[in-house]
Amino acid sequence: MRAIRRFTVRTVLPEPLKALGELAMNLRWSWEPEYQDLFASIDPQTWQDVGHDPVRLLGAVSPERLAELAHDPGFLRRLREAAADLEEYLTGDRWYQSLPDAPRAIAYFSPEFGITAVLPQYSGGLGILAGDHLKTASDLGVPIIGVGLLYHQGYFRQSLSREGWQQERYPVLDPHNMPLTLLREPDGSPATVRVGLSGGIDLLARIWKAQVGRVPLLLLDSDVEENEPYAREVTDRLYGGNSDHRLEQEMLLGIGGVRALRVYCRLTGHPEPEVYHTNEGHAGFLGLERIRELVDDGLTFEEALEAVRAGTVFTTHTPVPAGIDRFGRDQIERYFGGENEVASVPLHKVLELGAETYPGGDPNVFNMAVMGLRLAQRSNGVSTLHGHVSREMFNGLWPGFDAAEVPITSITNGVHASTWVDREVLGLAGMRFGRLLRNGEGDWDLVDQIPDHEIWAVRQRLRAQLVEEVRQRLYASWKQRGASDAELGWVDGVLDPDVLTIGFARRVPSYKRLTLMLRDKDRLRRLLLDEERPIQIVIAGKAHPADDGGKRLIQEMVRFTDSEDVRHRIVFLPDYDMAMAQRLIPGVDVWLNNPLRPLEACGTSGMKAALNGVLNVSILDGWWDEWFDGGNGWAIPSADGVEDPDHRDNLEATALYDLIEHTVAPRFYDRNDRGLPVRWIEMVRHTLRSLGPKVLASRMLKDYVTQLYTPAAWSARAMTADGCAGARALAAWKARVRAAWHEVRIDHVESSGTGETAEIGHALSLRALVSLGQLSPDDVDVQVVYGHVDEHDNLTDTRTESLKAVGQDDGGRYRYEGTVDLDRTGSFGYTVRVLPHHPLLASQAELGLVTLPPIPTGMTDGSALR
Repeated sequence: MRAIRRFTVRTVLPEPLKALGELAMNLRWSWEPEYQDLFASIDPQTWQDVGHDPVRLLGAVSPERLAELAHDPGFLRRLREAAADLEEYLTGDRWYQSLPDAPRAIAYFSPEFGITAVLPQYSGGLGILAGDHLKTASDLGVPIIGVGLLYHQGYFRQSLSREGWQQERYPVLDPHNMPLTLLREPDGSPATVRVGLSGGIDLLARIWKAQVGRVPLLLLDSDVEENEPYAREVTDRLYGGNSDHRLEQEMLLGIGGVRALRVYCRLTGHPEPEVYHTNEGHAGFLGLERIRELVDDGLTFEEALEAVRAGTVFTTHTPVPAGIDRFGRDQIERYFGGENEVASVPLHKVLELGAETYPGGDPNVFNMAVMGLRLAQRSNGVSTLHGHVSREMFNGLWPGFDAAEVPITSITNGVHASTWVDREVLGLAGMRFGRLLRNGEGDWDLVDQIPDHEIWAVRQRLRAQLVEEVRQRLYASWKQRGASDAELGWVDGVLDPDVLTIGFARRVPSYKRLTLMLRDKDRLRRLLLDEERPIQIVIAGKAHPADDGGKRLIQEMVRFTDSEDVRHRIVFLPDYDMAMAQRLIPGVDVWLNNPLRPLEACGTSGMKAALNGVLNVSILDGWWDEWFDGGNGWAIPSADGVEDPDHRDNLEATALYDLIEHTVAPRFYDRNDRGLPVRWIEMVRHTLRSLGPKVLASRMLKDYVTQLYTPAAWSARAMTADGCAGARALAAWKARVRAAWHEVRIDHVESSGTGETAEIGHALSLRALVSLGQLSPDDVDVQVVYGHVDEHDNLTDTRTESLKAVGQDDGGRYRYEGTVDLDRTGSFGYTVRVLPHHPLLASQAELGLVTLPPIPTGMTDGSALR
């Protein structure tokens, strides 16, 4: 029998324990061990039973136990110290407060946030990164406001059938029983926002707030009684439903998210954000809402677009077009046209923003990443390699420019050490290493002072803890699969705390190649069962509920791990989440990653492993391509250029087997007379020393602040000052330049100063005649682009220099001159081009306009010109 209404009865804490409620509702407890220990001491068994959830703990503890604690001097002292620590953390100045002219506030939009397992609003790496972003912002004092959706069923819980097929469960989450507070109006009523959907449906959403240290996270919830049943389900599941459902979620996230920000700032007095960060394309509609606000305040659409772009940062996480959200043009017309059309944001303008207007683009598709790029003046990928891949992928949006000039930079991801580094590792060197990891700054040579035996003792303890954790989880999994206790005696012998342990855990799309290790099952068996140098492997991962291909990969893996001859050496653990990751990653010796290069945008799980002294064995993709140095792990040789996917997988699987058998395992089992693997320990030490300062999220966020957020805030201020005078001027200038650009020509180019050959140290003098039509030299930048020339006469390793306008000829053409120092040997070439120039542009490619010479002209001394 189902209840017709559901509500939560909260515990009333005795007055001396009131601070416990404040500690429980601030998610800093999720990365502060002392707070966790305080909660655990209330009732250790209940703490375990509720999954380390303080809110549930306080609801489960008996009134008698609370009354006892209210008179316990020792407990009350620890509680006062924790409360004082939290107060100082929330109010004291931190790194960000020392910066001049930094943004007063930054809004960070993401469809998922992985803060803690007790707030299951994440599916994988995108959400975990967003959670680490907020937690690090809190630690550094960065004034970010997170914006997302509250999914009442979260992502799915995973189990396995007896046959090893993934099964999904969607437990209903009660926000009243989670570390969330409902945002309320002064009269006590819930604060709400409205978003119009297709068919005239008006969606109402409440606003929940999670407090992530110093950072508020706003989560929109459509499960409101006033909504139609259909509308109540918009925030039911993360990444569930059909294409319309996904579009409605993204409209609520973007449009509703901006409206929720306005409500929050009105109610709390929080400064309005100057910068809006779109974490992937899902939240791209936030730009449309901000344009609507500005047009309603008197700007034209084009003027509002410039003001919005100036303060928007877009991060792409997708290295392949198939991973981008794309909606049918007809869907956008239904949701943004007809009776839903807003006069200030006309349908045709919306469609233009997401149109794939480039070679190979689909005119019937609306591309969320393309809209994200067009609505943001600053964009980035999430590793150096991913930045390169993104510039290639989106090159068509900037025709006439080489991929290297596409205005997409890169900031490599990082991870929040306090969340992901095990206490055993934090305790190295008498906690000094832990303080180094938390602060992100200091003398990393400290690692060299940690004795070999201390490092190895920590690694052994973590491996032994993992073995016990695996046995418990494996037993529970088999019980779910229908096994009886009598069948499971073998589980007590699964894994060996002294055997080289490899971890592999992540989402299960095909490109991550979960089953690459199974290409030669007999060879894998020999590695697992080697009498002298055995290995053992712990595997976990979820396939998207609609991805039957991914589910088949999991089933293939599970069937192998079920084999009686190897099941004590290789296991698959279902229901991978943050809680499992926090035990699994530190407990292995090697973290394996074998994606199909270059399809891994970054891959932060290997960063978490490195900070725990775990060595990476990985394809050179994502962050590993950037920071592998030959001594901090191993690179799996990649068969780039092999077009047959089966042959490529076979080659790379063989390389993996060879690497483990002939290099990794011998290094692990090579012991000195004290039983220590000295060379392995030195690699652990080098990993901590070389990767520690790089993979921290504090480094990542400081890069965002200095390279993207602060410049975006400066641009936004320049655009919006004096009644948006800057935005009005820039929009008018762009319109004038676009209208006149067809008149811009390079009529003549000549060079002198060299003969048939040139020598290092010579200077090349250049002169060009340029027709600008209705434009003036202030509107353009005339550049020489020069560098080496390949066998196809293409310029490589290019540099650019601006030429100077020195007058006009009788026909009104402008004369430009300049020199190029020849400081490189080899084949040399150059070309000249004209670009739009304005001080408020963030990139010379921003307009996508460039004029090149129609044919090589003006050759006077044999220098190549293209």
